[in-house]
Order: sequence, then C-alpha cells, then structure tokens
Amino acid sequence: IDIPADLLKYMSPREVSRVFIDTPPVSLLEERLKGCVYYWDDEGHEAVVGSAVSDIKMKLLGESKLDDIKDFRGMTASMGKAQGRVRILKSAREINNLVQGDVLVAVMTRPDYVPAMKKACAIVTDEGGITSHAAIVSRELKLPCIIGTKIATQVLNDGDIVEVNANHGVVKIIKRAE
Repeated sequence: IDIPADLLKYMSPREVSRVFIDTPPVSLLEERLKGCVYYWDDEGHEAVVGSAVSDIKMKLLGESKLDDIKDFRGMTASMGKAQGRVRILKSAREINNLVQGDVLVAVMTRPDYVPAMKKACAIVTDEGGITSHAAIVSRELKLPCIIGTKIATQVLNDGDIVEVNANHGVVKIIKRAE
C-alpha cells in the first residue's frame, strides 16, 4: 500500500478495512500526525484535522473556562499547609527559576526536579498517584503536596499567590499575578 509504518496508526478503522480498495493519501496521514480528533457518530467514524479539530472538541466537550476558577482539588500526597508564589516548571531545565519558598507546580515531577523540590514550600501536580515521584519525595521532605489535580498547570500562572491546603486537598488562588 506504500504507506510508511509510522503513519499506519493514523488511519481510521473504516480506512483500515478498505485499505486495499481505497488507500488514504500519505499527505492526509501526515496531517493527522500533526493533530487530529477521531470521533464516532451515527454515520460512522471520522478523523478530523486542521481548524476543524477545535470545532469538534468544542461540540463534543463544550467550552471550559478556566479563568473563573478560584480553587481546585486534587489528592493529598503529603499533609500540611503552605502559602507561596507559583512557579510552573515545564522541564528540568527550569528548576533554577524556582526560589526558596515558591510553590512548585508541574504536570508531574521526575528525579531531576529534586533540587527545586527542596526549595519549594509545597508541590502541586496535574498527574500522579500516591506512589508517584512527587508523592514519595514530598513525604520524605515533609512538604505539603497535592497530586492529580488535572488542571493546575492550566489554571495557575507564574507569580500567582496560592494557598496549598494538603490537609483537605485544596489549592486556593489568593492573588493572581499582574
């Protein structure tokens, strides 16, 4: 069929079943590689690419406004309460941006985040469970830690002042950054 193996996974189930009759163009599969949404409706399955992705996401998921959120919850990994300035770390290269007393916010932590974790007054993550890296290290360091919030890195901004109440699993935004 002359399609590179790494692009095969971007075919819809309907396309796979008809691949020898109607092979999709490689250019379409390459476009899906950049970003697409697969969905199933009464008429069958579809793969949508380009600007239509946002429309489909909006139609299926609705609009989610994160600007109005004043507080949110997660799972307590290590008890305690702290207040500080948010520092979102997207990679280990940014650990020097965190200063003593900041609240470390990340999608999840890894071993190379430990120097920053030692400076933080609290840790908040989007992902993770009770045995995740952030959970284990925060208990060792006796830092308040809330994991699995799903939205912390989307709701918070660098410089926001927050209260992390890990006793109740709540992150409260006290003051937004200017």
